[in-house]
Amino acid sequence: MASVEKRVRNGRSTWLARWRDPSGAQRKRTFVKKVDADRHLVGVESRMLDGSYVDPARSRVTVAAWSATWLEAQAHLKPSTRARYEGIMGRHILPAWGVIPLSSVAHSDVAAWTTKLSADGLAGSTVRYVHRVFSLILEHAVRDGRLARNPATGVRMPRARTPEKRFLTHAQVATLADAAGNQRLVILVLAYCGLRWGEMAALRVVRLDLTRRRMDVAESVTEVRGTLTWGLPKNHQQRSVPVPRFLVDALAEQVAGKASDDLVFTTVRGAALRNLNFRRDVFDRAAITAGLDGLTPHELRHTAASLAVSAGANVKSIQRMLGHASAAMTLDVYSGLFDDDLDAVADRMDAAAARVPPACPEGAEGALGERPTTS
Repeated sequence: MASVEKRVRNGRSTWLARWRDPSGAQRKRTFVKKVDADRHLVGVESRMLDGSYVDPARSRVTVAAWSATWLEAQAHLKPSTRARYEGIMGRHILPAWGVIPLSSVAHSDVAAWTTKLSADGLAGSTVRYVHRVFSLILEHAVRDGRLARNPATGVRMPRARTPEKRFLTHAQVATLADAAGNQRLVILVLAYCGLRWGEMAALRVVRLDLTRRRMDVAESVTEVRGTLTWGLPKNHQQRSVPVPRFLVDALAEQVAGKASDDLVFTTVRGAALRNLNFRRDVFDRAAITAGLDGLTPHELRHTAASLAVSAGANVKSIQRMLGHASAAMTLDVYSGLFDDDLDAVADRMDAAAARVPPACPEGAEGALGERPTTS
């Protein structure tokens, strides 16, 4: 039962509000004025009725302490994702919010913080990602009963600029591959099979079926703080990827003499490929030689999609090759590549319509050989 009790000490009157929270534990708070104590109890009872009540003691934990608790609970994260989250927390979230109690995080302050991130020069996509991580931390506090609502919800985000994709031609791919020297086949597989870097670097001999011209993508590798971490492909999407016929002999030569569990692609010393080292030692130099300064390995994945579309592949086939979660995602990423395909559909519809005979004029049935009726 909630109550307000007057207390007098050293000639000063205060008012003690008492109530029991949803767990049955007794809570209390002191006020200078009775009206404030009464108003507080009305609010407490209202929040307990609609389920939004939060124990003030539970929301006094700092953002830094709660962030550590949240991250510890994310057992499902890949090591690379966990490392990104830790980096964002260390660079952007904890310096601004670490010592602040959860209860003191206000919506307006979050909005001002994201605005400052943009003013400090962070790209719109980066600001969105930083805000998303902070929002996940706060949402976990809501679910744990430490906040009544997520103060990061509804904050207006800067527009994320979509970088322009670069699609190489067959000739440009050949020039780049030749400039890569003994890693020529790596370039060709990335550009014609659409594998992500980590999927290519983790490809093992047992996953190649050159008779069927298929490679099974079932593993990926990424470098986290200097250590290679092996796991499932992005979104856990294992898939079978077609191998162009002109790559079969080169792949067969590449794996000749290797055991089934060996990696298909390695350094000249037989070690697993590392993205940063490969960029420094092979790819960036080859790109400059080929006149493709600034090219990234991931743009070869875009190239694979472009070359597949130009060869007549439909969106579902490209989705399966790239390992996208849905054809809708493929269209979102590569919608521009299908403009010519839509033109071709319209042309085929025009041709089909031209073969349809015109409709019969009204009353001209006899012209079509209909036998007249006799009385």
